[in-house]
Amino acid sequence: MLPPTMPPLPALTCAEAEFVDSYLEVVDLLGRINPSRATHTYGALRAAQALVGRAAALKDALTLMHTRGENEVYADTLAEALRILDGQRRANRVTVPPASTS
Repeated sequence: MLPPTMPPLPALTCAEAEFVDSYLEVVDLLGRINPSRATHTYGALRAAQALVGRAAALKDALTLMHTRGENEVYADTLAEALRILDGQRRANRVTVPPASTS
């Protein structure tokens, strides 16, 4: 059985694509570090260590955009890319889960 096909990503510059990718990597790492969701300190520690590098990549992507004269962030276009790349689910791991009612 073939996996479902993803809709195509909107047209992005290379720097915008790196911005989105780096942002989602940071979100994923923050989700692994989230004290309300983490299960082991070692995994959270490794994610925190990796966060430094991914935050630098995010900064570099934004710096490149700015240097190239890409001074505006096209939020609607980038939000569409984030939706296609499952950004909502990934970002939900950064939030505090609701209190259990048990």
